[in-house]
Amino acid sequence: MRPLRYAINVTLDGCCDHAEGLPPDEESMRFWAAQMADADALLLGRVTYEMMESAWRRPATGAWPEWMDAGEMAFAESIDRAKKYVVSRTLETVDWNAELVRDDLRGTVERLKREPGNGLWVGGVALPTALAEMGLVDEFEFLVHPIIAGHGPMLLAGLARPITLTEVTRTPFRSGAVATRYRVVSPV
Repeated sequence: MRPLRYAINVTLDGCCDHAEGLPPDEESMRFWAAQMADADALLLGRVTYEMMESAWRRPATGAWPEWMDAGEMAFAESIDRAKKYVVSRTLETVDWNAELVRDDLRGTVERLKREPGNGLWVGGVALPTALAEMGLVDEFEFLVHPIIAGHGPMLLAGLARPITLTEVTRTPFRSGAVATRYRVVSPV
C-alpha cells in the first residue's frame, strides 16, 4: 500500500499561503523537485490545481521562461509530468495530465493508495485537511520557513482531534528553513 503524504511550505506560525512571505529559493525548489519526482501522483483541490498549473505548466513553446532558475526548472519539470487527480465539483474538465475526481473522495483515495508505487502527494489547504480528518493521510512533510506571517490560511485549521506523529526525516536549509517529514502514529 502506498502512503499519502501531505507536503507544504509553512511559516513558523502555521500560515501556508505562498503570498504571505514564503519565497522559494533554489535550495528549497531543488528539495521539492526531488520529493515530487518520487511521487506516483498528486491529489489537488481545484484552487491548488489552478494555482500550480498557472505557475508550473510547460508553456506551449516548450521552453521554460528565462526568469526560472535551475531549482525552479527542476520543480516545474517534476510537477509538469506528474499524474494529477483533481478534486472538484465545479470544474467541468481538466487536462495537464490530470483526471477529475467528483464523487466518493474516500473511496477514490483508498483505491489509489492500494495501487503499487512509492506514494501519493496532496497539497493545498482544504483538501489535505479533509483527508486528514478522514484518517487517510499517512505522512506529513512541512518545510518550515523562519518567518512569522501573523495572518493568512493556517495549516490544518479546524481538525476535530489531534493527530500523533513521529519524525521520519529532517533536512535543514542554509536559509534557516527546516523540512521535517512525519509518519502518523494515531490518526484522528
